[in-house]
Amino acid sequence: MIIRRRLAALVALVVIAVGAIVWFGPGQRALRELTLPLHHADIIRQQAREKNLDPALIAAVIFQETKFRPRTSAAGAEGLMQILPSTAEFLARRTHGITFVPSDLSTPQVNISYGCYYLRYLTDHYGGNLTLAVAAYNAGLSNVDQWVARAGGPSRFTDSDIPFPETRAYVQSVRRHRRAYRQRYAHELGYR
Repeated sequence: MIIRRRLAALVALVVIAVGAIVWFGPGQRALRELTLPLHHADIIRQQAREKNLDPALIAAVIFQETKFRPRTSAAGAEGLMQILPSTAEFLARRTHGITFVPSDLSTPQVNISYGCYYLRYLTDHYGGNLTLAVAAYNAGLSNVDQWVARAGGPSRFTDSDIPFPETRAYVQSVRRHRRAYRQRYAHELGYR
């Protein structure tokens, strides 16, 4: 009976110790990587500085688009930030990127750079209104321009003016994940 109690106590102690290691040690980082991954933080910080964007916003858009797993969508959007080749060509012309080829979108540096340039372009287009910029990143500039006109202008626009449920959820998710990235990855994203 005493041996069983000691064995049970030992097992409980081991479980607690392993749990503490997972929670407070390397396991916490692994869990964080599964639930809210962050890769290419150096590129994100660089592009945030160059394009005057919040690095947590960039990370949140990447998370929403691909969960940091680059891919090609059914619509043909590519890479971490899901840039359509036609959008990339438009951006290349605006930036005089004469050497751009669509296959460059599979390179994280190029993809994040183009995605951030587009996010900056949309942010400027909407006078700094990030809700509108993020909505346009998902649903397209012409759609959001129509929604803004129906709402009576950018200052009157709210999430409820977004008629596409997918885009409304996208905007809310980016907003929520932006806060999470800022909290969980403050050091990696250059806040401290």
